[in-house]
Amino acid sequence: MESPIYIIGHKNPDTDSIVSALAYKELKTRLGYQNVIAGRLGELNRETRFLLQYFQVEAPERIHNLRTQVKDLELDPIEPVLQNVSIRQAWSSMVKELTKTLPVLNDRGGLVGIVSAGDIVRSYMAVSNENSYILRTTTKNLLYTLSANIIAGSSADREINGRVLIASMVPESLQQFIKKGDLVIVGDNKAIQMKAVEGGASCLVVTDCFPVEQEVLNLAKEKNCIILQTPYDSFVSARLIHQSVPVSAFMKTRDIISFSPDDYLDDIKEVMLSTRFRSYPVIDSRGKIFGVISRFHLIRPRRKKVILVDHNEISQSVEGLEQTEIIEIIDHHRIADIQTGMPVYFRNEPVGSTSTIIGRMFLENNLQPSSSIAGLLCGAILSDTVLFKSPTCTPVDREIAEKMATLAGIDLLAFGREMFEASTSTAGKSLHEIFYTDFKEYILGDYRIGISQVNTMNLEEFSPLESQLLEFMQKINDRNQFHILLLMITDILNEGSKLLFVGKDVEILKRAFGVEFTGNTLYLPGVISRKKQIIPPISSILD
Repeated sequence: MESPIYIIGHKNPDTDSIVSALAYKELKTRLGYQNVIAGRLGELNRETRFLLQYFQVEAPERIHNLRTQVKDLELDPIEPVLQNVSIRQAWSSMVKELTKTLPVLNDRGGLVGIVSAGDIVRSYMAVSNENSYILRTTTKNLLYTLSANIIAGSSADREINGRVLIASMVPESLQQFIKKGDLVIVGDNKAIQMKAVEGGASCLVVTDCFPVEQEVLNLAKEKNCIILQTPYDSFVSARLIHQSVPVSAFMKTRDIISFSPDDYLDDIKEVMLSTRFRSYPVIDSRGKIFGVISRFHLIRPRRKKVILVDHNEISQSVEGLEQTEIIEIIDHHRIADIQTGMPVYFRNEPVGSTSTIIGRMFLENNLQPSSSIAGLLCGAILSDTVLFKSPTCTPVDREIAEKMATLAGIDLLAFGREMFEASTSTAGKSLHEIFYTDFKEYILGDYRIGISQVNTMNLEEFSPLESQLLEFMQKINDRNQFHILLLMITDILNEGSKLLFVGKDVEILKRAFGVEFTGNTLYLPGVISRKKQIIPPISSILD
């Protein structure tokens, strides 16, 4: 599956931010992009909820941050081994996987440890005279390691616990060496084969695929002795038999440090750098191996791919944006401080709504949005242009809104009035919901400005709430230290806005708007656009 592409609007999303993400997802999908995810960075306001319910569209996925996670990396795909497989089989897997470590699982699929190439080498080199002939393995592992066939005895997997002997002496001498349970490597000497079985050997390994006479096979069945036939000679067989021992016998790493696919790279770096393991298993929520991560992956992590809509300012964007790969920006605001590592597609137009741009992009690609997306685009344009009354509104906004209304089968202005009437009432809204209906933070030089905007069809209904709202805003400012924190209550019908404000630099507003005021409120007739009538005058004073 291709890496996901996240399309996200700004924090405290308004209708245009949400609709832009949803509509652009549909457009990108129609253009052949896969695994596109529309996201949102905050709660939906009442107007947006009305629109989504009206056109029966699911809200975008809530995204809390886009920091790089383990699952974003190109992890080494790896097949773990079971703890009872032979070290030869584990080594073969390492060679095949081009890795030097393997996760080891128990019979239930749970991780029990890590086996490394070093563990296998040490197990082979550490053989001493004292224990060189002791073997603890299974017939299954012997069959694999020796490329053998079983010609006598049960085919069921049996444990082999005993010494390893090479029967190189005459039959009469063999009896004093062999003990019950031993594994004996033999050639085609029938007398030695018989003496080994009679002496209590649990397993005979017949080299060079020599034939075994029926008398020996019958005796082996009687004595419950397994006979294996291998193509290797005595020297190679003796060397390989040690490699049939299960990996669990030599696995050194049992106190496992593992990670989850959802872990953030920032959080695991310190653990990886403070420990000495070559690699670390990644285990998903079901306890299954997701992959293996090593220090190499920290050097050039694969970043999440992001498309920003309706903003291009860091303070308004998602946490962890600096760890992402921004591939596109679609916006209608001032160009701010977003930086990219490489050239990207950046479409910024002086229109009243980002939804206007995206609606236009559908038409430029000879595509019609679905009726529900067309309805959302129409509603977002009406919202951002305040029923085409905002000074940010252009003929293009009206043209695209009319086309989208036709595709959605709605009456443009009647629907707009219904949307505003359903969303602007303060009834049942908390102070938090009112203030954060559409809040944005701006960095203007050395000044940090927070501006919230809420539309209303009845400005008077806010009068009883003014003192409570100012108190609420003061608490916000005590925590966040804005130079100016402002609430813009826009009267849609009378085309003007009442400003409520707090902060240590509110005197700037007098120079910005050429007005005098006492207290923490003022009314600006004809002012309904934050982008075009509030930010530019403040910015000009601060330059």
